[in-house]
Amino acid sequence: MNLLTKQPGFLSRRGAIQAVLGAAGTSLVLPESSYAAHPGRFVDYSNVKITKLETFLIKPRWIFLKIHTDVGVVGLGEPLLKGRALTIQTAIKEIEPYLIGKDPRHVVHHWQAIYRHAFYRGGPILTSALSGIDHALWDIKGKLLNVPVYELLGGPTRDRVRVYGRASTAAEIKQRKQEGYTVIKTGVAKKNPANIVENLQFIQYAIDSFASLREAGGNDMDIAIDFHGSIPPQTSKLLIKELEPYKPMFVEEPVQAQNADILADIARGTHLPIAAGERIFTKWGFRELLEKRAVSIVQPDLCHAGGITEGRLIAGMAEAYYVPIAPHNPMGPISLAVGLHLAASVPNFLVQEQVSLGEGYLKNPFKLQPDGTVLIPKGPGLGIELDEAKLKDKIGHDWRNPETYNALDGSVVDW
Repeated sequence: MNLLTKQPGFLSRRGAIQAVLGAAGTSLVLPESSYAAHPGRFVDYSNVKITKLETFLIKPRWIFLKIHTDVGVVGLGEPLLKGRALTIQTAIKEIEPYLIGKDPRHVVHHWQAIYRHAFYRGGPILTSALSGIDHALWDIKGKLLNVPVYELLGGPTRDRVRVYGRASTAAEIKQRKQEGYTVIKTGVAKKNPANIVENLQFIQYAIDSFASLREAGGNDMDIAIDFHGSIPPQTSKLLIKELEPYKPMFVEEPVQAQNADILADIARGTHLPIAAGERIFTKWGFRELLEKRAVSIVQPDLCHAGGITEGRLIAGMAEAYYVPIAPHNPMGPISLAVGLHLAASVPNFLVQEQVSLGEGYLKNPFKLQPDGTVLIPKGPGLGIELDEAKLKDKIGHDWRNPETYNALDGSVVDW
């Protein structure tokens, strides 16, 4: 026994803390009605529950998710499966009963429960729905603690994030450069979808197009090229060989990424960086790509691969293989915010895809800096707020996947 605690006038550490809390007591407790008005000062950290999940189809082809709580704090997420918006809405509705009444701050626990309590695990539908829910739960947690999500992931590793735009012509790449982009991505130029084996005319047209972009962009512009998994492997190798003199930043999805063995074979045959991952789900899917050295850049889509929770794990796995991440994101501004927080929190980040900085969707859209970057968000949670007034004319869409066919015989080809 510590005899000092028995001396007259001695104040124990516990007693000192209680005395301070007692003196400040009324200033530390907010009335319940003020929780919604001041979510950043939320004090009762023992009692908050999810009350409702809402999804909205947002033009041009997105889904926004809101998770509501009984303290007035709302989390934002962006689940999506392109061309399957109604399917994702239904999946989230089926998950909702599990979440109602639960504490939203148990983010990883909820991820595990939603994923593992499904007898048939994984796949694009479940993990896309789960991804959006994960975004919103992290947003809520950050708002309740009044810190950005990247602070919950260990703090920022950088203060800005390099982003890229798109261009398919020399004029467009010059315009992107004038806007401030230092990276753009293009596709394979073609007049018709690629056949299994293509002729010299097809190859030359694609290469000439890329060469014109390189000339217009200059040597200081990074130019990536996306094969979109729609170029058969028999043609993909030929294109990559011809692209090598023009030094693309990376070649994305030279074949369907689910075919890891062929992807690895292509990667071994070129010095160009091979990137893939937008159609790979969870840490288990990326494990195969990394173990087989099939990619030198991974591109998890945080709206499909498992959200922020899983994205952080995928980035850590990639780091162990000295592989950077370049998150895929042809979606909306909530998805971009999610990507910025992940990029801010990991050391092995390369570049972030985006198609919308949030103009017409967010009250404070992101801004492209003169150096081709976007500053990391500073506000709590994801650090964004929807502009509900501007969203009114963007509610609802019926976007469908393109349907592409062989021009000669009408057979189905990849898009």
